[in-house]
Amino acid sequence: MVKNPKFYSVIIGTELLNGRREDSHFTFLRDTLIRRGWEYKANFVVKDDVTLLENVYKLVQKDPEAVMFSFGGIGSTPDDFTRAVAANAFTGKGTIRHKKAEKIILERLGDRAYPHPIRMADLPEGAELIDNPINKMPGFQLQNRFFFVPGFPQMAHPMIDEVLDRLYPKNHPKYSCNFIVEASEAMLIDIMEQLPDDLELSCLPAFDGEKRTAEIYLADIDEAKLRKWCRFFKEELHKIGLKFKEI
Repeated sequence: MVKNPKFYSVIIGTELLNGRREDSHFTFLRDTLIRRGWEYKANFVVKDDVTLLENVYKLVQKDPEAVMFSFGGIGSTPDDFTRAVAANAFTGKGTIRHKKAEKIILERLGDRAYPHPIRMADLPEGAELIDNPINKMPGFQLQNRFFFVPGFPQMAHPMIDEVLDRLYPKNHPKYSCNFIVEASEAMLIDIMEQLPDDLELSCLPAFDGEKRTAEIYLADIDEAKLRKWCRFFKEELHKIGLKFKEI
């Protein structure tokens, strides 16, 4: 388990990129993480491409605080290569037959498990199973950090809820302040550059004809620190005569 996790998602499916299907995983995971107080660091939507997927997995691994949810590609059809790619990317080895997964598949399908569905039991070395409450076909996880679930939302989403409940239930609350300044973002750069690097900051410009505004958002888990820098920002705005409105 990661002490200060940063959450990533990898959503696999050419059908999402060519418009044949609409994705629902990103919105689900974003809202779930916000509700629990976690940081969603990045989301990748990738086509069914072995090399691309392996490169994305390796990129995520470079973050020592990464926790990743990967959606799709763990079935038994020829385009379901997530298991093999995950084995290469995370263990440097091929897949091996997972005995517990094999037993679940055989109990569920009997003779129908052969010759193809039984392949879903071929997992990366060291994999642990994630229960599937819908059809019992499990997902899998590596190091309690990297989680692989089906592409079907009705299966994947409760599986992710179970993982988060068990390993990453809730983070410390994050405090924030939010206000709109009647100015362009360029006029606020000198103030923003004085803020500490570890304070969460976003500046969203907006245009209404000739009128320019910038929405400032500051956040931190330390309430006293957040209030200090929020007050600083507003005092600096007063010094240069810029108006702002709390939101």
